Amino acid sequence: MYSSNLKGFILAMVSSAFIGSSFIIKKKGLRRAGVNGPRASVGGYGYLLEPLWWIGMITMIVGEIANFAAYIYAPAVLVTPLGALSIIVSAVLAHFLLKEKLQKMGMLGCLLCIVGSTVIVLHAPEEESLSSVEQIWELAIQPAFLLYTAAAVAITLVLVLYCAPRCGQTNIMVYIGICSIIGSLTVMSIKAIGIAIELSLEGTNQLKYFQTWIFAMVAITCIITQLNYLNMALDTFNTAVVSPIYYALFTSFTILASAIMFKDYSGQSASSIASELCGFITVLSGTAILHSTREPDPPIITDLYTPISPRVSWYIQGNGELWKQKDEDGSPPSFITILRHDYFK
Repeated sequence: MYSSNLKGFILAMVSSAFIGSSFIIKKKGLRRAGVNGPRASVGGYGYLLEPLWWIGMITMIVGEIANFAAYIYAPAVLVTPLGALSIIVSAVLAHFLLKEKLQKMGMLGCLLCIVGSTVIVLHAPEEESLSSVEQIWELAIQPAFLLYTAAAVAITLVLVLYCAPRCGQTNIMVYIGICSIIGSLTVMSIKAIGIAIELSLEGTNQLKYFQTWIFAMVAITCIITQLNYLNMALDTFNTAVVSPIYYALFTSFTILASAIMFKDYSGQSASSIASELCGFITVLSGTAILHSTREPDPPIITDLYTPISPRVSWYIQGNGELWKQKDEDGSPPSFITILRHDYFK
């Protein structure tokens, strides 16, 4: 038992290192791609031709595979909190490689996110073991989870169609909100696919059920959407802020979706529920601190001929004095002195 937990612990640590590094590698690839074409934050897809971005994607895939393998050897209460280490990895690497400075209060916010998420996971209830895809399908079509799915899709559509065009470039919660909400549906679908693969390898073919293919289509759609808006978030905002907020919200929505779908909280004690509530409050506090201490990113200049607000005052000195000022915003003017050609005579 101890040996299995040790293997799971090592795999989870490796997973966090790879996933945290992938954020930095992908962002460097996004920056390179943005030099030669439209940035991902404005709808460009030039990063798909950037080798560095693909290296980051491969790094992330390796990390996810290691994370999946960790759950085979160790319980979720050990593996899931270690995922927060990817935040520290990405924040440290961003500080040194991307020159994205993490303020002291930002470090505190990062710590609060880690502590809060850890409290949530450690007090999350255990789920029942499932033996078939049909059993998961019955859980997926129950009214409570259908209501959650409908709400998640509706909120995502509002964020994509209304909020993203208007404030996606200035509000970090828009892109990350899309990733987190869709991510919770991704996890539910991936779990069903994982059970189908496991049972099929054991001799019980699950590919003959149409539910398996529905879960697969949902997973593919959600993953593509999730990656697209995660790229936009990384290309627009500071990596040291994107990583912890994404981790905190993604973990929260995933636990919520799992609780609704699998009814994890039936039979939970009041102390466990209170602990999870405190964890949520801690995560929200850390998220707020991180967002408030974020360093503003330099503006993206798309028009080289953008007019500059005139703030020039002219002082003409000669036989008489003539004063002319044009200052639209009331800020202190710059002075230009014009002397007549005979002033020094």
